[in-house]
Amino acid sequence: MSARAIWLHLRVPFSFFLLPIFWFALSQSSHIDLWRAVAVLIIIHLLLYPASNAYNSYFDKDEGPIGGLETPPPVTKTLYWVSWLLDVVALILGAFLGWPFVVYLLVYGFVTKAYSHRHIRLKKYPILSFFLISGLQGGITYVMTYVAVNDLPFSAITQPRLLFGGLLGTLNLMALYPVTQVYQHVEDARRGDRTLSLLLGVRGTFVCAIVMFTLSLVAFFVYFNNLIYFGLYVLLLLPAVAYFLHWGWQIWYDSQRANYRSTMHMMWISGVCLNSFFIFLIVLTHS
Repeated sequence: MSARAIWLHLRVPFSFFLLPIFWFALSQSSHIDLWRAVAVLIIIHLLLYPASNAYNSYFDKDEGPIGGLETPPPVTKTLYWVSWLLDVVALILGAFLGWPFVVYLLVYGFVTKAYSHRHIRLKKYPILSFFLISGLQGGITYVMTYVAVNDLPFSAITQPRLLFGGLLGTLNLMALYPVTQVYQHVEDARRGDRTLSLLLGVRGTFVCAIVMFTLSLVAFFVYFNNLIYFGLYVLLLLPAVAYFLHWGWQIWYDSQRANYRSTMHMMWISGVCLNSFFIFLIVLTHS
């Protein structure tokens, strides 16, 4: 494989959609240690996530569009070893942040590999993978980012407010996760992967997203207990909500609208909205 093909399969820009979890953890931190925050950002978003993406690409060998990559190049064993190399580098750097963070990196790495590996293939179990990946990329990543940035002991994960924040992260991912699969039904069915979106169908996927987003909205209201923060959250999410409802209305009558480009438009709009909100929240809570 060429260096360019490997880079494309790392799908680094796709990490942008998961970046709100990082900003959320920072916004809730009492004191932000800059070097630890930058280290966590680099390890998770430039090493851990790309390693997972590369591993997934190697085993899926997609011929059609995948998240963040419309025309994936053919893959070779080189991509497999690159994914492992990135994981090892992440673990070495993570050791400087403490053993709880290393445990998180190990758990994330092995679970996402089990998600893709042909002999385990958690991806083909729709309900299990829905809760597992949403909880891992949302709740667990939020909690462990907070623990690493604040240099807390592992026992800190039992703090009720920290767990509540993790729940918010999980609900947010639950709203987005099925939507990222909605254009891959043919490819997933060909491989025998019965994803949640394939199980629910196109319409069901959007109903699921609306239900999970509504639960997320209620949870955020309870969590913040602050009309200014909640109002800002709703205001900044309006463009994403408007696009989603318009797109959902189109798809309800024409399932062909559930295509890669429309999905990526939805992801970029929601990514910009969520990242903007949590960055604003960091400014408000630490000014």
